[in-house]
Amino acid sequence: MQIDKLRGKELDQLFLAILSLKDLEECYQFFDDLCTINEIQSLAQRLEVARMLRDGFTYQKIEAETGASTATISRVKRCLNYGNEGYQMTLERVKDQLQKEITND
Repeated sequence: MQIDKLRGKELDQLFLAILSLKDLEECYQFFDDLCTINEIQSLAQRLEVARMLRDGFTYQKIEAETGASTATISRVKRCLNYGNEGYQMTLERVKDQLQKEITND
């Protein structure tokens, strides 16, 4: 696990701060202060690449739709295949949350 190399008080503080956010608006506020627009967009792009890879899209389709480089797509695919299953876990939770919101409308 590569994150073990990063573990420490500062990273714990960051993750605890993220976990303390109560809703989407608080996330927008926090990440707007924390990151540049490009950093936020890059993170969002990687998550979308992961979703598209999981859903069976080709590199060409992902590149065309997201603007991600083939290097980024490959890196995300490597994490999907050999990582800590973080993408899969969060993508399933987001999918479940979106389905709940659709059924409640």
